[in-house]
Amino acid sequence: MPSVTLNNITKKYGDFVAVDNVSFEVQKGELFGLIGPDGAGKTSIFRVLTTLLIAEEGTAIVEGHDVVKDFQEIRNKVGYMPGKFSLYQDLTVKENLNFFATIFGTTIEENYDLIKDIYDQIKPFNNRRAGKLSGGMKQKLALCCALIHKPEVLFLDEPTTGVDVVSRSEFWEMLDKLKKQQITIVVSTPYMDEAKLCDRIALIQNGKIMKVDQPQEIINSFPKPLFAAKAKNIYKLLKDLRTDTEIESCDAFGEFIHLTLKSETGNEETIKAIAEKYNPENFQVKKIQPTIEDSFIRLMREQNNSEEFKGASNGK
Repeated sequence: MPSVTLNNITKKYGDFVAVDNVSFEVQKGELFGLIGPDGAGKTSIFRVLTTLLIAEEGTAIVEGHDVVKDFQEIRNKVGYMPGKFSLYQDLTVKENLNFFATIFGTTIEENYDLIKDIYDQIKPFNNRRAGKLSGGMKQKLALCCALIHKPEVLFLDEPTTGVDVVSRSEFWEMLDKLKKQQITIVVSTPYMDEAKLCDRIALIQNGKIMKVDQPQEIINSFPKPLFAAKAKNIYKLLKDLRTDTEIESCDAFGEFIHLTLKSETGNEETIKAIAEKYNPENFQVKKIQPTIEDSFIRLMREQNNSEEFKGASNGK
């Protein structure tokens, strides 16, 4: 039996559809990532799964319990770390931990083995108020509080947003250790580079799931050769290539432009010949392996094209 199941979940705020007919499953002991930009619907999905919101349509099951009918049982079995730091800022580190442990009828000592590796990093600050901690330390404290009652499922909503690169790396190392203790982890993030750290991911945009699979499988399914090009005037090159009829897609990626051709047989020489029409200075091109971000952008473009087609078909 899956740990988490969503069937055709739709959540609206007035006329705005935040979550649009979403379905996916998370297996027990899995580290599952919900990947998408701000406003994609990730937080609304988490709030439905943690019984904080009720969906207009569809059903959701967490550890065998319906999120509407069995909300109390679910609250005892899950840990939730919201995107915004939500602990009591006037309480100290130790007081926050004791408070949440007491609410769930346990103690720090009872589940110390579960939080030890994380708690040991913040223990020197036991008497510091939570509001005075750094971003990385707040993150570790929030995770300890979410784990203090030994949940079966851990929901982490954008836990690495706004923290430094080192703290992000440390956090994912902690998640890997927690996974080995058979805790199901569902984590959301806007950072595409974090997707490869999950067992499986769901790519979400505009409230719709575009694809669910293992990160490498999503990359492998990229349908065409991908090229990276650059020139002295990267902005002019981007504009020129986007207007060329032989170019299928063209997107800025740092100092490079990632592009695909409409032709199935094109190569670097084909792109050089196309670029020469626009006389770019210091032009370079190479074939590259796609990333999750490349796959996300392509799926997003396909989704938009599909919606535009439906709109045209309906006379909109």
